[in-house]
Amino acid sequence: MAPRSAAARAVSPAPDLLTIGQVLARLKPEFPDLSSSKLRFLEERELVTPVRTQSGYRKFSSADVDRLRIVLGLQRDHYLPLKVIKDYLADLDAGREPTLPGGGDVPRPSMLGRERRYSRDELQRAAGASPMLVGDAVSASLIPASDSYGEDSVGVLKALVELQRSGIEPRHLRTFRSTAEREVGLIESALMPVSRRGDATSRAKALELAREIAGHLEVIRSSLIRAAIGRLDS
Repeated sequence: MAPRSAAARAVSPAPDLLTIGQVLARLKPEFPDLSSSKLRFLEERELVTPVRTQSGYRKFSSADVDRLRIVLGLQRDHYLPLKVIKDYLADLDAGREPTLPGGGDVPRPSMLGRERRYSRDELQRAAGASPMLVGDAVSASLIPASDSYGEDSVGVLKALVELQRSGIEPRHLRTFRSTAEREVGLIESALMPVSRRGDATSRAKALELAREIAGHLEVIRSSLIRAAIGRLDS
């Protein structure tokens, strides 16, 4: 979405527009780490363009909140860098039907609400898994030991159900956790010059950079796996 001009932004807001505090109150239940500095960072990157009052205060519309929900959901659930999300939103604004890298679809704003939470029994039923498989997935640190689970855990458990049909059990995937932790260590080392500053803006930039690095690592990992599978054909 093209940013509004300064004149267009500096308007007297309608009564139904929201302050930063009201936006945080709406979105923090879904995105607990959201902060006012993060919202300002997203505005700086032109992911959202709130109007401005004559005094310079930001005011957000319901459409802005929906847009923020998409951005934050794509970051959290798909680990996409902001430049990829910005291209996705531009396609959405142009009336196209964009897909994520790799072909994944993203719900429209009206379909994005608070993430459902599942009890352990509900998780098991949603994924079509046995109680033993759930326990094995927790033991292998593939899903957390928790009283409630999100959609990400459902997706992981569904994948484990399918892998089990091919004889691959959670215990065979224990190295995935250690590999992920090594990658996080690599990312933390790369973030040191930014994260050591300690201010809120630097923390927001460090988090975005972490997602970008994670996305690049995923590209390389996927390429290596595809190349290895290709060698099976030959």
